[in-house]
Amino acid sequence: GQVAFITGGGSGIGFRIAEIFMRHGCRTVIASRNLQRVAEASKKLVAATGQQCLPLCIDVRQPQTIAAAVDEALQEFQRIDILINGAAGNFLCPASALSFNAFKTVIDIDTLGTFNTSKVLFEKYFRDHGGVIVNITATLSYRGQALQVHAGAAKAAIDAMTRHLAVEWGPNNIRVNSLAPGPISGTEGFRRLGGKFAEKSNQFSAIPLQRAGNKTEIAHSALYLASPLSSYVTGTTLVVDGGSWLTSPNSFSALLGIASSSAK
Repeated sequence: GQVAFITGGGSGIGFRIAEIFMRHGCRTVIASRNLQRVAEASKKLVAATGQQCLPLCIDVRQPQTIAAAVDEALQEFQRIDILINGAAGNFLCPASALSFNAFKTVIDIDTLGTFNTSKVLFEKYFRDHGGVIVNITATLSYRGQALQVHAGAAKAAIDAMTRHLAVEWGPNNIRVNSLAPGPISGTEGFRRLGGKFAEKSNQFSAIPLQRAGNKTEIAHSALYLASPLSSYVTGTTLVVDGGSWLTSPNSFSALLGIASSSAK
């Protein structure tokens, strides 16, 4: 009976989160810059689950587009109970080859986009009705992952934001948590960030659980954080990576073979 607003919901992890939520009786709004992609995704989700799914076009870097989408979602469903901040951008690139604009773009989408969407939802609904925010982050900053200064900085900032907002918005009955996936097969991130390379070179044997994760495992973790099962959990980061960040090699030279030589 609840409604979830999912940014980046047209593909990958966001799409699977929408599907799993809908299979548990949740109506969804999936929003991204590519309206055609979310419109097609919405048709598939409705056909698979029988639940309502509203596709909307937003750019998380532009608060006015978020506000318009939230207004449309509230007109359609009269409520929004859950926000999943899943919109993100990433690629492998050494810091020395990363342009100022490329670094800024990732911060704009990931960090500012998460704040923009959270603040719009707070002002338009959560402040008076309570709600749940789940920010999709990463473990990149924990050890200074090679070729990931842009995304690591962006996600570390979101984890800090998670704690600040949990403290400030807790009295409004708003819970805010982060969810940090490890290597997840069948995603754009897996393709871009060397997942196939890791498979071929048997790097997953270095993960305690000996394998990559899958999208359904991340969606179930999001379901836990969004549901009453986690009603006393706020301001924390749930790492869902099979123990990967503890043991996986930070192989700069190996990763350089699959990195962008420059990012503008």
